Amino acid sequence: MPSTSRKPADPGTPGRAGYRAVFAVREFRAVFAAHVLSLLGTVVAQLALSVLVFRETGSTLLTALAFALGLLPYAVGGAVLAPLADRFPARRTLVVCDLFSAGCVAAMVLPGLPPAALLALRAAAAFVAPLFTGVRAASLGEILHGDAFVLGRSLIRIVAQAAQIAGFAAGGLLLAVVAPRTALLLTAAGFLLSAVILRLGTRERGPLARERTAGGTRVLLADRRVRALLALCWVPAAFMVVPEALAAPYAEHIGAGAVGTGLLLAALPVGAVAAEVAAGGLLGPAARERLVLPLAVLVPLPLLVYALRPGLLPALAALFLAGLGAAYTLGLDRWYLDAVPRELRGRAMTVLSAGLMSVQGLGMAAGGLVAEFVPPHRVVAGAGALGAVCVLLVVRAVRRHPVPEPVPLPGSVRGDRGPERS
Repeated sequence: MPSTSRKPADPGTPGRAGYRAVFAVREFRAVFAAHVLSLLGTVVAQLALSVLVFRETGSTLLTALAFALGLLPYAVGGAVLAPLADRFPARRTLVVCDLFSAGCVAAMVLPGLPPAALLALRAAAAFVAPLFTGVRAASLGEILHGDAFVLGRSLIRIVAQAAQIAGFAAGGLLLAVVAPRTALLLTAAGFLLSAVILRLGTRERGPLARERTAGGTRVLLADRRVRALLALCWVPAAFMVVPEALAAPYAEHIGAGAVGTGLLLAALPVGAVAAEVAAGGLLGPAARERLVLPLAVLVPLPLLVYALRPGLLPALAALFLAGLGAAYTLGLDRWYLDAVPRELRGRAMTVLSAGLMSVQGLGMAAGGLVAEFVPPHRVVAGAGALGAVCVLLVVRAVRRHPVPEPVPLPGSVRGDRGPERS
């Protein structure tokens, strides 16, 4: 893919200095700290609510719904709330989302609340999550310039993957010493603290869209390059969740037990974190962009090992290698930022986030459905083969549109794209 020429970095913009230089930006430190608190709050609330629902109802179905409702509202929330992402100042939107989440979690503590109300509150908190995630990602484009934006996004993903590795274990330890309702109160306090950090630690900026942009999402998705880049983000993720969804039955299939299930769930995010750290710290922007398409194609291929019904160690190695392919997202972040108009950046990031969570949920559901009729190892291997074919088709679409040409909004000024990117 031809690389676009870059101008020198803005003064004070971190270039190849790596993650340390990104943390030197005060506003990013505030956004990062708030992200950690919100993420921990989400993980602990999900676990505590599931324990609370199971203790009060004894229903495995309702307990599973307590987990699923953290994911299912993403598609609806992203579609409904995306138009708001660029209409209001980012700081105000983020603070309101945190306060709303804190209110939902605090309401779960009320005594005598029926299980249906608990689940509704969980769904409401998840409903605003894509707006929060999209606006935060767009605000990073205003706080961090050039390669620093890519590294900032990388750090946000690293924390998310680390939470997948250790978050539920930490939540389990917390619930061993406090009651679920107490854990929920601590979660609400975490969301409130996140709101305070964002309010005091970030600068107020005007909305990215200077006027109401009716049909902005439609205009955004009319850009074939934007659609191709969205697909490049979503398609590999849709297939990579299949081995995670089938970790428990596959561990049982090979006699690895509960310990094997935990290791299989951790292997892919461990590889992803290692890849993000290595690519962000050791490679420059041009090198990362050159690796986007080759790594994206290679992401699903290690899953083909499952066709041989591998033991625990070979399966862990395959998942770790698949996780290493996550390094392709660093260069992809830069391409996506360059491809969307600045006045639609919040909406574009909200669509990206909501779509990513939605396809992962669909991938898990599809893998579980097929595994009702086909052995788990064949389902995972099939996901690897089909995923490789689908990614190749997406790569072909991305190559057809190598030059970022965002579609301007009617009446908008396309020259207003903010600081020149390095």
